[in-house]
Amino acid sequence: MPPDELSVLLAVLSSRGAGRRLVRRIVADTWQAGGTIGDAAARLKTDFGVEMSTPHDVSNERRAVDRLGLSILRAGDADFPQALAATPDPPIALFVRGSASALTKPLNIAVVGSRRASASGREFARALAADLGRAGAVVVSGLALGIDGSAHRGALDAMAVTVAVMGGGHGSTYPPSHRGLATEIAVASGAVVSEYPPSSAPMRGNFPERNRIISGLAAGIVVVEATVKSGTLITARMALEQGREVMAVPGAVLDGGHGGCHRLIKQGAALIEGARDVLEVFGLESPVVLEPDVPSDPKLTRVLSAVQHSITALHDIVASLAMPVQDVLVALVELEIEGFVETYRGGYIRRPRTTRDER
Repeated sequence: MPPDELSVLLAVLSSRGAGRRLVRRIVADTWQAGGTIGDAAARLKTDFGVEMSTPHDVSNERRAVDRLGLSILRAGDADFPQALAATPDPPIALFVRGSASALTKPLNIAVVGSRRASASGREFARALAADLGRAGAVVVSGLALGIDGSAHRGALDAMAVTVAVMGGGHGSTYPPSHRGLATEIAVASGAVVSEYPPSSAPMRGNFPERNRIISGLAAGIVVVEATVKSGTLITARMALEQGREVMAVPGAVLDGGHGGCHRLIKQGAALIEGARDVLEVFGLESPVVLEPDVPSDPKLTRVLSAVQHSITALHDIVASLAMPVQDVLVALVELEIEGFVETYRGGYIRRPRTTRDER
C-alpha cells in the first residue's frame, strides 16, 4: 500500500465524530464507486463532520505498524479474505501479525464460548480444536480467556493453524496474560488479526463488534459453552446473518453454563459431541484416526478411570479404587506428565485426548 494511502487509511480508522459502522459504510460505498480512501475521508469530513486523526498521531500509528511487523489487508485487495468481504459489514482493513494466508485456508472453523467456562468446557474446547486441526481445519477464535484461549491452545497442541481475532489494536494484546499465546500463534504460521489501528485500546464495545469477523472468517462456528446471556450468542447471531453454519455442544441440564448452547440447539443448531460431528456438517470425513489413546500401564489406566471430566477430589479417587493414597498420588503425577489429567482447584480433571468417542 502506498505510504500516502496508508496514512489516510490510518487517519480514517482513528477518526472521531461518527460511529465506526458509518465510517465503514462510507468507505465501502466510495471504493465501490471507484473512489479512493482520500475521497472517502473528504466526504466524511464534509458531510458528517468527522474529525480525522492528526498527522502526529498517524505518524505514531505508522511507526507502530512497522515496529510490530504488521501486514495490512485492505478490503478489495486480492489477498483480503473473500468470505469476510462478502459479509454485510466487512472491516475496511485488517492488521495482521503472522501469516495472512491463514485467513484464506479451505476450511476455517470458529470455536468460541464463555470466558468463565468450566474446567471441563475448556478441556473439551482444547481437544475439539486439536482434533479439527489434525483433520486439516484452521481454528478461529477470539483470544479471550476461557473457551477461546483453550481452542487456540488445542490447535497449537496439534501443530495446526489457528487465527485469533482481537478486540483492540496490536499494541495492547488483551488479555495481557495471552501475549505469549498470541506470539505462539503468529510464529506457528497462524495469524493474530485486528481491524483496529495498533494503538487502539481494547474497549468493551469492541468485542461484540469483532465477533462478526470471527464468524465472517469461518465456514461455521461451534459454541462450546455459553449461558443464555453470554456475549458468545452475539457471535452465533452474526454467523446466522452471514449464512454460516451454527453448531453447539450440549452440557448438563442443571448447569446454567450450558443454557445458551441448549437454546441454540433448540433453534436448529447442529448438536456437536466431537470433531467428527463438525466435519459431517460440511459433508466431510476426517482423514486422520481420532480414536482416544490410553496409558500403556494398566495401573495408570485404572487410576485414570476414576478421574472424571469434572473436578474429582483426591479422596473420591482413592475411595473408588481402594488403593493406598501414595500409590494413587504417584500414578496421578505420571498421568499429569503424560497429559491425561490436570490439577484443578485441589482436585483432578481428565483431559480428553480426543473428542471422538467409541461409537
